[in-house]
Amino acid sequence: MKAVIINQITKTYTVQKEKTIALDGVSFDADLGEIFGIIGPDGAGKSSLFRILTTLLLPDSGTATVMGYDVIKDYKNIRKKVGYMPGKFSLYQDLSVEENLEFFATIFNVKIKDNYEMIAPIYKQIEPFKDRKAGALSGGMKQKLALSCALIHKPDVLFLDEPTTGVDPVSRKEFWDMLSELKQHGLSIIVSTPYMDEANRCDRIALIQEGKFLSINHPNEIIKEFKRNLYSLESLNNRIALKALKENNEIHSCHPFGEKLHITLKENENIDFFENILIQNNIEYQHLEKIEPGIEDCFMELMLSKQ
Repeated sequence: MKAVIINQITKTYTVQKEKTIALDGVSFDADLGEIFGIIGPDGAGKSSLFRILTTLLLPDSGTATVMGYDVIKDYKNIRKKVGYMPGKFSLYQDLSVEENLEFFATIFNVKIKDNYEMIAPIYKQIEPFKDRKAGALSGGMKQKLALSCALIHKPDVLFLDEPTTGVDPVSRKEFWDMLSELKQHGLSIIVSTPYMDEANRCDRIALIQEGKFLSINHPNEIIKEFKRNLYSLESLNNRIALKALKENNEIHSCHPFGEKLHITLKENENIDFFENILIQNNIEYQHLEKIEPGIEDCFMELMLSKQ
């Protein structure tokens, strides 16, 4: 059995008589006990997909199952099997930490003490603040409370929709460490994120853009598919360098990455050839080197190839 199987799922929205395609015939499956990541920018279709898989939204066409249950016909069974943490903090702000947890336990007809072992590593970090109202918690503490509430009924599959958005880097790392620990208990985890650097914390990922999957594979395998030489350039004026390189016929791609530019050439020439392009365009630079691509480089390359 697979934790999740979706086949040719489509979803469109109509706003003021204009149709927007949220999901365009996407398909994938996730194994039991796997952390499967849906990686892509805002508006790519991640939340629509999660709402379909958690039976909150009906697809226009296609099929989807969670733990063998159909998302349309067997929605009541699925709701007992899954935990869902939406992107926006959706717990009751005026209830305390403990009251929120008790409320969600009651919804699923369980007692906190029965499944406390499941949430203990997470909940213990916020238990000293159990009397504090949820609305007064920090971003990282809200994240831990929401995760505890999603796990209190001991689900088979956990859906996390952009759980680390707006959270500080330390809390992000702690959160992924918690997910790795939960995976050791056999929990299947489907997580979406706009942060490309989080892809390496997943067993497999699907890169999504404009409702379509660009690639589905292990992060390292996606990186291996990047066939071009990639160069990192730190110029004296990145804005001018970016404009000049984008207008050069020899350049295949040029994207800003922090304080540097990541560049590939159409003919995939060596670094000496690239240095000549810089000289010809009067581009002064501080540092130039050939580098290994990351997931974000692969995402940008796949987007170009689909155009």
